[in-house]
Amino acid sequence: MRLNHYVQTVLLLLMAAGSCAAQHGWLSVHVAPGGQDLNTVYFLDSKRGWVGGDNGFLSRTDDGGRSWVRQAVTTTAAINDIYFRDNEDGVLIAGNAIFATTDSGSRWSEARRFLPSEFDGATVELYSVRFPSKKKGWVVGSVSKQDRVVDSILVYTADGGATWTRERAPSRRELIHIDFDNDKRGWIVGAGGTIIKTVDGGQTWVTQTSETTATIYHIDVRDDKKGWAVGERGTILRTIDGGEHWEPVTVAVRSTLLNVQFLNDDDGWVVGRGGTILRTEDGGRSWVQQESSTKQNLYALFFNKKIGWAVGGDGLALRYER
Repeated sequence: MRLNHYVQTVLLLLMAAGSCAAQHGWLSVHVAPGGQDLNTVYFLDSKRGWVGGDNGFLSRTDDGGRSWVRQAVTTTAAINDIYFRDNEDGVLIAGNAIFATTDSGSRWSEARRFLPSEFDGATVELYSVRFPSKKKGWVVGSVSKQDRVVDSILVYTADGGATWTRERAPSRRELIHIDFDNDKRGWIVGAGGTIIKTVDGGQTWVTQTSETTATIYHIDVRDDKKGWAVGERGTILRTIDGGEHWEPVTVAVRSTLLNVQFLNDDDGWVVGRGGTILRTEDGGRSWVQQESSTKQNLYALFFNKKIGWAVGGDGLALRYER
């Protein structure tokens, strides 16, 4: 009997260990109904976060992702990005409209909509929003006629999002993502290998040489020297001199890469189409493919300290704990 009890105890310990081991890596979490893509994920802290997607879908968690509650936004367009400049004030973009909250995301109201009548009948699609300071913010996107991009759009606020003014970018190509590492230095990336930089808070923007024609979907810049950008056909670009030179990094995938985030100078992640997840631990010099257990496209990535989230096609959300 003692032997049997010992064996049972060992088996239970092994099962528990196996269960714990199975929890490592990226795990699927139920956030949204299937059939619609999730395009963006954002966390204010370890508890409060949002995911946004097709048909105006917005869901919020207040317990670190254990439970999610649908929130109302007066749009049926795809929510493409969410960003908070402090604990209370945030912005999301959906289709041709900007929505704002002043109560930590409990309620969202339309702040600005760009109508076809303002663009000679063309349609505006907004993709990315960032606030380098509490009052100053930027949004980028494209202007299209009959599914053909005819111009870029770059809009600016100096009053916390109460009013938005269009600025001219030095490119008419589709602008997809914007990032700042302080209130002066910012970068925009987009179609045809476009990389644009400002060092004066957006008063002027200058085109940088990327040495690629691949569409660049996302950029992450940590300081005045180090940055990474990702895009079509497995494109990863790395700079160590503030973008004066962007060098390609060879990776063993050819899928389109859609989002990159670095946790520190060494540890970084990339997600993309077909369930692609890549990780680097040497500052982006080399990348190793990770197991995602999905073939769904992964559109967005967000790490908050040790917890990571990736969202994508068919309502998919993945959670990672280091």
